[in-house]
This record gives sequence, structure tokens and C-alpha cells, in this order.
Amino acid sequence: MNETLKRTISGAVYIALLLTSILFSTESFIILFGIFLIIATYEFCNLVGINKIFSILFVSLFYSAVALISFYKTETENYISKTFKENIIITVDTEKLFSALLIITLIVSVKCIVFLFDDTQIISKTSKYVYLLGYVTLPFLFITKISFGIKDYNPKIIIGLFVLIWTNDTFAYLVGKSMGKHKLFERISPKKTIEGFLGGVVFAAFAGFLISKLYIQPKADFSTKSILIWMIIALIVSIFGTIGDLIESKFKRVAGVKDSGSIMPGHGGVLDRLDSVIFVAPIIFLFYQILYYVS
Repeated sequence: MNETLKRTISGAVYIALLLTSILFSTESFIILFGIFLIIATYEFCNLVGINKIFSILFVSLFYSAVALISFYKTETENYISKTFKENIIITVDTEKLFSALLIITLIVSVKCIVFLFDDTQIISKTSKYVYLLGYVTLPFLFITKISFGIKDYNPKIIIGLFVLIWTNDTFAYLVGKSMGKHKLFERISPKKTIEGFLGGVVFAAFAGFLISKLYIQPKADFSTKSILIWMIIALIVSIFGTIGDLIESKFKRVAGVKDSGSIMPGHGGVLDRLDSVIFVAPIIFLFYQILYYVS
């Protein structure tokens, strides 16, 4: 089987699995990304050289606990109360929880950007576990969290986000290949160009316009506010998605490998496929929080 056919088939399976889980139910979506997180953790442990068993156990328990507390708040609180003592009511402020997790994630994101521009090729053991928490684990929680928007689970939000990322990646590659002359960050990713980056921004913005008009609000309630929101999201995706891609490339360069894994023939590992979205998700969540409080 030639490389192009292999890449096409594995890509189609990935997209079908992703869309099916998102559209089928909240539970299937949360479970799939929990599985993705475990695989991404395994790959990250291989990249930086930390204990796999401890790391996988930690992220599995952490992801499960926060998901239960956040998305099944009432059921979890009732179960805990009945398990430990009938007359004790356990309450969890999920908004404060995610605000605290967001602060941690943003701090680690800044650390990742500093790491990207740092010429040092050595990562301390403490930093490896900090990256595992703030660069890998917490972003997966924010991917699931932003799919709920302000209120209930809304698959259109997360599908729209992935469409923007795929659009940006595809047209950044096509424009860069046909018109690219000026390197964007040659020592980390020699193939990325400034022209490709700008091409990705323009087409992602156009995709944001179409998503808003034809998918998110296709009826009479469509407004210029929705256009603006999705075009801003497209800009966030283009900028921070590219940074996320470069950061993962830096981790791979330090490790001396081409791909984070081989689970997807022709595409590499889960981290290779989700490097953009895991860096973008916390920023999109922050954007939604700002919109909520402003409105």
C-alpha cells in the first residue's frame, strides 16, 4: 500500500471516529477524548522519558474525576454524599475549579512558548511532569469543556473548532508549498513559511464565516455578532494552533524523532494530530469566558 493511500485511509478513519463520537452522545465524546489522552500521555512519556505507568494512571484518574465532577455534577455529589454520610452534602464549584485549572494551563502554555524559543535541549524532570499536566492533560479537559459552550453540550462548537483547525492546516500547507519563500521558524519546522501561515489565517477566517452562517446559526437568528465571534475563533486557531504545532515539533526535535507515535499510519501519533487543538482549547475557553462575562 503506497503512502498516500495509507494516509488517506487512516485520516478518513480518524475523522469518522471523531465525528461519530461527537455526534452520538456526550458520553462517547468524553470517553473518546479520554482514550486519546491516554495514548497522548504514552507518546509524551516516550518523547521526554518519564515513567509511563505512573503518568497514565495519574492522567486517567484526574481526567475521570474532573469529568464526573464537571459534567455529572449532581449525580457525583449525591453519590459522594450517600457513600460517606447521608446528612453531608458535598458541593463543588465547577466554575472556580476550571478557573483554577485555566490559570495553571495558561502558565504552562507560557512556559511552553519560552521552551520553544530556548536553545537548551535539556528538560528537567520537574518540567517534564509540569508539561504533562499543563500541556497534555488539562487541555483535553478544556476540549470537552468548550463543547458545552455556556450551557448544554453542543456538538456544533467542537466540530466547528476542528473544521477551523483542519482548514488552517490544509491551506497553510497548500499556500506554503505553492507560494512559500520566507521561513516561519526554520530551526524547528523547516517546511513552515510565513506565506503559508498567512494563507492559513485567511482561509480559516473564511471558514469561520461559513461555519457561523451555514452551520451554527443557519436560520433567522443569524447575526453579525456570530460572524465576529467565529472569525475571532478562526484567528485564535490560526495563531495558537501554529504555535502548538511548533511546540510539539520542538519536543520531537529534542527527542530526535520524526513522529510522536505510529498509531495512525501516514500521520504519526495522537499528539501529532491533536497538537494544535490541545494548545488552542484553553485559549478558546478563556475567550468564551470573556464573552460570557461581557454579555
